[in-house]
Amino acid sequence: MSPQDAPVIAAEMRTAAKLRIVDCDVHHALRSTADLHPYLPRRWREHFDSFGLRAPVPFAGSSPYPKAAPALSRTDAWPPNGGPPGSDLGFLREQLLDRYGIEIGLLHLLAPSGMDQRNQDFGNALCAAINDWQYECWTQRERRLKAAIVVPGEDADAAVAEIERWAGNGDFVQVSMITHTIEPLGRRRYWPIYEAAQRHNLPVGLHTSGFNGHAVTGTGWCSYYVEEQHHVAISQQQLAMSLVMEGVFERFPALKVVIVEAGLAWVPSLAWRLDRHWARMKDEVPHLTRKPSEYLRRHLWYTTQPADEPERPEDLRRIFDWMGWDRVLFATDYPHWDMDSPEQAFRMRLSDDERRMLYSDNARAVYGLA
Repeated sequence: MSPQDAPVIAAEMRTAAKLRIVDCDVHHALRSTADLHPYLPRRWREHFDSFGLRAPVPFAGSSPYPKAAPALSRTDAWPPNGGPPGSDLGFLREQLLDRYGIEIGLLHLLAPSGMDQRNQDFGNALCAAINDWQYECWTQRERRLKAAIVVPGEDADAAVAEIERWAGNGDFVQVSMITHTIEPLGRRRYWPIYEAAQRHNLPVGLHTSGFNGHAVTGTGWCSYYVEEQHHVAISQQQLAMSLVMEGVFERFPALKVVIVEAGLAWVPSLAWRLDRHWARMKDEVPHLTRKPSEYLRRHLWYTTQPADEPERPEDLRRIFDWMGWDRVLFATDYPHWDMDSPEQAFRMRLSDDERRMLYSDNARAVYGLA
């Protein structure tokens, strides 16, 4: 950025702060597991207290993802009255919604997860309890917040039942599954979930999360956090590729998928490579009637945080131009330590129309928000 650009960029940041912002990635949290007790049947409440959460990983009481310590969050995000970051609604209002003028915030609960529990029946009950808790303690108490229907995706029948339980309730605007699953998310075991989401016009929000017993890489555990952080984005590329090549979007032509917190600069190169391979080997996938890049452009959206920012900010504009400006949704990732302030999220120059699309209009269109 040249010195003469600085005043212009500063003015644009002030303008961004005044927009009707839709934040597509806000992380709330339980103060403790006891928060879910009122929403769990006695059997599963006692199970939870006795055995705790049991994901298919060899870790007890800790996460294999390094960013999870301590609580993934900025140092000022711990509420004054105790509890982990994101667990106090009043403090979240103060630090995020009021501070930045967020008109709508979309909630993503990262833990606990019901979908990756070894005891599948307990996982089903946990998902239902989480949704009840979100509704009673968050979206009904703060109308600016909207939740995702958390589903136990490894049990498709139970997942569909949970979608049916909440579909049509305006407090829930998408379906949420973990992304580190037993099989790639394009496989047919997950198709009933996509059918239900399409039927109710609910996007599927896929935030990097969950544990399936395997390292995030294809060859084993990373040595360093910087590797792990990068592989998160790579895992979402694999997810997008699975959805396209397995024929999910051909089977469900109205399905919308939002990839959350995985960057987006990888999208053009993935599309180019897939198109080239498809041109040579499309006899293997005759169920695809379009080039892979066309499915990506029609069915997938991407949140900005963490936005890949090249050394020259305008290079990011070329990526947005290829993807389509309507594919990009603004997200802060509050309260995590690498969150993006709406006032400083983009270093490139934005027109008023581009700013409205990124900060508000695109999300309103995808999620059907007024």
